[in-house]
Amino acid sequence: MSTTIDNLVIVGGGTAGWISACNLAKKLNIKSDESLNITIIESPDIPTIGVGEGTWPTMRKTLSNLGIDESEFMRECNATFKHGTKFVNWRETPIGNQSEYYYNLFTSFINPEEFNLGPYWNMGLAPKDKTYPDSVSMQQQICEAGLSPKKITTPAYEGIVNYAYSIDAGLFVKMLKKLATEKLGVKFIQTNVLKVNQDEDGYISSLDTDTAGCIPGDLFIDCTGFKALLIGETLKVPFNSFADKILTNHAVFIKVPYPDNETEIVPCTVSTAQECGWTWDISLSNRRGVGYVYSDKYSTHERAEEVLRNYIGEKSKGLTAKKIKINVGQRNEAFHKNCLAMGMAAAFIEPLEASAIFLIEAGSNMLANIFPRNRDALKNVANVYNESFNYRWARTIDFVKMHYVLSNRNDSEFWKDNKKLSSIPQSLTDQLNHWKSHPITAYDFPNTFEPFVMESYQFIYYGMMKDIKYHHNGSFPDTEKAKVIFNQIDKMTKQALIELPNHRELINKIYDFGMQKI
Repeated sequence: MSTTIDNLVIVGGGTAGWISACNLAKKLNIKSDESLNITIIESPDIPTIGVGEGTWPTMRKTLSNLGIDESEFMRECNATFKHGTKFVNWRETPIGNQSEYYYNLFTSFINPEEFNLGPYWNMGLAPKDKTYPDSVSMQQQICEAGLSPKKITTPAYEGIVNYAYSIDAGLFVKMLKKLATEKLGVKFIQTNVLKVNQDEDGYISSLDTDTAGCIPGDLFIDCTGFKALLIGETLKVPFNSFADKILTNHAVFIKVPYPDNETEIVPCTVSTAQECGWTWDISLSNRRGVGYVYSDKYSTHERAEEVLRNYIGEKSKGLTAKKIKINVGQRNEAFHKNCLAMGMAAAFIEPLEASAIFLIEAGSNMLANIFPRNRDALKNVANVYNESFNYRWARTIDFVKMHYVLSNRNDSEFWKDNKKLSSIPQSLTDQLNHWKSHPITAYDFPNTFEPFVMESYQFIYYGMMKDIKYHHNGSFPDTEKAKVIFNQIDKMTKQALIELPNHRELINKIYDFGMQKI
């Protein structure tokens, strides 16, 4: 292994591999003669599942930075717009056909760090006894009306309200692969890795393959998913399970086609609580991706598929269901010696809140910014990376677990066990105890790299909780200002409902004509 880091080898394609390849190639400008080389190795025998994926608004910046045309991206990936997540029946066990919901949205009208409307909503100052999300954002009503976050004349990557995308992950990978290999200078080798070779210090030195010979490298990124070929099987970095906190460990899913290209498209992810987990429902342009996340400790696989088909209804007849095992947990170190694990090889914290793709974006961006130029820098870079991501994963566990802890459902042992103190991280217990008597504020989120921002916690906490009572309401004196803002939000929401286009209509127009360039 050379003393300088000149050859970066990414093992494994998929979303983790190709996002990492594109981000690093672009940010490190590898087409320059004075940069490094990036090679990605992808097995020809491992297909991309492509169940239908949710992203965060950060994806817009990622795509824009890569020079990808937004209209082209949407067409190639069957992408649609996403306002956030609609949580159905998470607060209470439904009675009969009754259901209730709340939203985790991408947009608050006012940045809560600048003026926190939470205490004033709790004081009953919002109009018409609105829910918290509906009081502080236009987006809930926009989503309920089936409208888009922008117009056809709105420039690419800009919106009237904040937005992300729902995408076909398999098609997304194909698009990134084409970009990486044809425009960004990434070398692509399709082959199977037979053996991982190490030097006398335990660093990875090269890979023996079945069709491409021996491939040397200075730094390796492990994107081999739960297999963790490099970080786990070779370097033996232990995997710490989160199974005592995150109780789901399987998912069964079905791809549900639309009858035609005029079928309405729901502009959000719909997460519906079920007897032993929850279903996701993601609407793409040509189909829905629907799945049930559950635990085989509380449900048989046969019953899980039955729950999923009951949710989908008659449309599930004749459609194939596929099952996958979920390993919730993380490596002791995502970055060890000269190997960095990305995606599921590093950690996975179930699909709720769609954090997986965001954490890949964040990981590849961070690596690009602190990229080690030589072997001597590896240890320090690894320490910085590991400290940052250990924090991000811990906070992601807290946020995901909060959904279960705040639920009043008790219709199965799954929901009861999720509320046992032994399954709740102490950090989350402390935070929830604090919020019983104190409003959520920016000081609860002191780290620069919080994966979930203050707004997200507010949407979930105030969406799930009822009858919150704070003492000392006199310490929130800006009541008239709050009333003005609430009324302004109400007025602008009504205007947005008139002006914003139907989601399906806009998607069809974008696919046919494209949208305005930046």
